[in-house]
Amino acid sequence: MSDLPSEVITDILTRLPVKPLLRFRSTCKWWRSLIDSTHFTFEHLNKSTKNSTIILRQYSRVYQLDLDNLDKVEELNHPLMCYSNRIKVLGSCNGLICICNIADDIAFWNPSIRKHRILPSEPLNRHESDEKTLLAARVYGFGHDSVSDDYKLVSISYFVDLHRRSFDSQVKLYSLRHDAWKTVPSMPYALCCARTMGVFVGGALHWVVTRKLQPDQPDLVVAFDLSNESFREVPLPVTVNGNYDMDVALLGGCLCVIEKRGGTQFDVWVMREYGSQDSWCKLFTVGDMESVTSLRPLAYSRDEDKVLLEEDRSKLCWYDLKSKRVSCVRIQGMPSKIEGIVCVGSLIPPNLLNRSDDDMKSSCERHKLRKKRYRYDTYSILTILSLFLL
Repeated sequence: MSDLPSEVITDILTRLPVKPLLRFRSTCKWWRSLIDSTHFTFEHLNKSTKNSTIILRQYSRVYQLDLDNLDKVEELNHPLMCYSNRIKVLGSCNGLICICNIADDIAFWNPSIRKHRILPSEPLNRHESDEKTLLAARVYGFGHDSVSDDYKLVSISYFVDLHRRSFDSQVKLYSLRHDAWKTVPSMPYALCCARTMGVFVGGALHWVVTRKLQPDQPDLVVAFDLSNESFREVPLPVTVNGNYDMDVALLGGCLCVIEKRGGTQFDVWVMREYGSQDSWCKLFTVGDMESVTSLRPLAYSRDEDKVLLEEDRSKLCWYDLKSKRVSCVRIQGMPSKIEGIVCVGSLIPPNLLNRSDDDMKSSCERHKLRKKRYRYDTYSILTILSLFLL
């Protein structure tokens, strides 16, 4: 039986979940070098969309849930001190999760490879105004700037003056590349939901806002572009005028808008092509939800016949796209009041990788392999894979 080319071995390995890959590192020196390389890390990331998991937060505890088996839940050891209080999940991108605690310690954390990075403290907000101006909320958004190849965290502190019915904001941005915070121009909108963190889609973070602090003002969706570091409005579906309560989410890599109509009905819209108003389509409607205040899509099932929903930031349920029925998800051993976020399994570390240096290294490694082939035939590869995947 002929030897497998190194390119074939690499292609097979980049399609596997992180857990077996970490085991494969002990198989031989070449596999360790391959899996640890920057080139392999990014190739694996490009194919890891089907290796997504649900990260659940319950007060100070974090759990991981497999979409293929919702009965199997695993508690994760996050890197922050809890001080007997809850932690917050600020966002997820490329396998990295951004979390913070009550002391405002913030970390970028990859639970798959168990590595984290503590961020420098965010500068204190000092708002020059009278005593009637209050800090009403602070929201965050976490994402990747593909132009500068940088991971960025946005912090928006939202101030209101109830006497004058006015508002103001302070926006700060952390750059992993510079390992520092800086102040950027303020957001000229009022936040509608202080509990919703920025939704990262298309290189931008998204929130539901309004232009004025008045009850009759319609809601709209605003995006903060991580490349040019500025705000812009996102066109809504033609039939959505912002007069009903809205929320934003990420579903299958697409921007999603949830509109609560009449108090009992939720319309779920998906922007198939980011930035194109014509690409909005209504994915489904959930009715008879009188006691439900919020509904947020998390992920499609593997066969894409169902959508996993988070109801009232406390429990999970499936919506069947064919039968149009909702069924509750019961997870054994899990407490109530849980919040979820989708996280892909990746090898991305919480620090920046140098692509150019590794490209030269990969080229040299491939050249060496052509001269000296590692004798892994098909039977050997399948045997090793079966042993580690069992």
